[in-house]
Amino acid sequence: MSDPAKAIEALKESRPPATDRFTYLTIIEQFLSPEILPALNEILQDAQLTQDIGWDLVDMLVSLPGCEPCLETIARLGNPREVILKVLEVLEGLQESYEAEEASPAAVQSFITLLGMLAILHKRIKTKYPSRFLASTLSTVYRTYLPNQEMTASVINLVRSLSAKKRPLLPSRKSSVNVANPDEEGDATKNAPDPEAETEDPIEGAIQQKLLLSFVTCIVESYVNGHSMEWSSRLLEFYAPERVVPGRKSLLDRFKEEEDLLSRDTMVGKLEALARDLGFSSASKTLGSGLYDGPIHRDPLSEAESPSKPDDVPLSTGGSICIVAYWLFSATVFGANSPKPDMHIFPDHFRIMQQFMEDDAHAQIMSTPGTIEAIISIGLWLQQNGLVTTGEDEANFMPYHHLLTLCGVYHPSIQARNAAITLAGRVLHDNPDEDDRVKILEDLLENCMFASLKACAVTWLREEIIAAREKQLTSQFSGPDAVDQLQYVIFPDMEFLRDLDQQGFVEYWAQNSPFLLQAANFAYLLLNSKDYSSVVPAGMGAAVGQRYVEPLLQATVGLESAISKGEEVSEGAEHIALDTSILIDRLKRLDLQ
Repeated sequence: MSDPAKAIEALKESRPPATDRFTYLTIIEQFLSPEILPALNEILQDAQLTQDIGWDLVDMLVSLPGCEPCLETIARLGNPREVILKVLEVLEGLQESYEAEEASPAAVQSFITLLGMLAILHKRIKTKYPSRFLASTLSTVYRTYLPNQEMTASVINLVRSLSAKKRPLLPSRKSSVNVANPDEEGDATKNAPDPEAETEDPIEGAIQQKLLLSFVTCIVESYVNGHSMEWSSRLLEFYAPERVVPGRKSLLDRFKEEEDLLSRDTMVGKLEALARDLGFSSASKTLGSGLYDGPIHRDPLSEAESPSKPDDVPLSTGGSICIVAYWLFSATVFGANSPKPDMHIFPDHFRIMQQFMEDDAHAQIMSTPGTIEAIISIGLWLQQNGLVTTGEDEANFMPYHHLLTLCGVYHPSIQARNAAITLAGRVLHDNPDEDDRVKILEDLLENCMFASLKACAVTWLREEIIAAREKQLTSQFSGPDAVDQLQYVIFPDMEFLRDLDQQGFVEYWAQNSPFLLQAANFAYLLLNSKDYSSVVPAGMGAAVGQRYVEPLLQATVGLESAISKGEEVSEGAEHIALDTSILIDRLKRLDLQ
């Protein structure tokens, strides 16, 4: 029927008892359009009618523009137990419309509307064990949630509505995202009583609060893994502003000025405030040994379907780590009065990294890059504040260093990779055992398959040598011992290059160029500077020249010559001309006598 007036008249005339409920639902479906929704909402003010048919209308209405008043009425007047089950069913079905982890604007709006209904419905249910309804709801919402700004704002509204403790809303900021919140903005006096009301068990309040906290920690981790927060990179800029490239806007400035980035800090700040309101604090067991000794809880809501006490409800380990990282970051960069956990790199931070990465570091880093970046951020803060060891526990620098370097290789964000490598270098230099420092460098240079990490090892060795000289230390790095032990892994025998054809050398170069360039620079420092002659083993210059420089120079010059003459070269060779010319220049200038 195309005439809305006739459709509305038909709805009014056929309402029960003129027809039975099933017939009436069919009539509503037949005439349903956005134009008749105001009239339908008036009809639904009949509490008994809405008790009878409300839950059947949820799926029918949710995709229609302007459906929100009708669905709010159903949430307030319908049978809360029946309606909540239907809302969760419809919510679960939204996932079918997601494409590549993205939701359409219509799906996002439906999510917001359904969560608004849930906030009203849960307040209406009066049962002995309301936590069982809440556990089911939170688990479904979490499965359906995508970490966009609108869905996150809706989740925050839901938790605020259901939480017993509420702080005043923060003043709205330019970057704030506001979504409809019918529980806060509507009239609760219109709510019909629960027809099956029971007296609530006294412990239920505490259980529900813990469920909400668990849910918030899950949302925090999802949000942080869905949005690059750059905590580690911004901490490095704060600690060393002189390292920011002149003329390039710093990340600290970008997160202050760019609306999208600013909104990320705002949203995490709101989630952290919710977590604190719900009992997440540095004094709680959450941040005791359970954070780094207990099992990792990746989906805690699925573990707490029928909790009998608050301790039955675990928190998301990754989400908890993200909140701690935000505390330390915001205290440092924003001057916030955030809690500071009692932690050291050894043993606490090392245990966290072991738990998250020892089984399959690559898979874990790629699946939860935000959580891993949060772990790196915590490590940077601990190192910067001198919290490396407790002095009582054994400090296992080598395996810890190994885990950091894996982050430096596998993390999808170049900024996070740089932060991990920076932390690895700082922790290496903090190792009080110089023999252990040499062993870590030797292990990297001898066994690591990544040229970029081997190049970092050469850089760290150079830093050790420079620091020993500047501080006038007496150590393996102030004399020839360290270089002598490591020279054959930095400057290995390269005679095999003479047997490679051009394509073979291009492939070798592609895999090893960062290490080759860094090694050449290191050789120049040792062999061409009188300041560091004391660390060069006797006869090293001539030996390096024969086994390393001559064959490498021959292969590199041959490739450069072919490129400069315009000869047909191997695929990819023309792209390496600049780097090969730098290497040739450096090798030719070495003082090998």
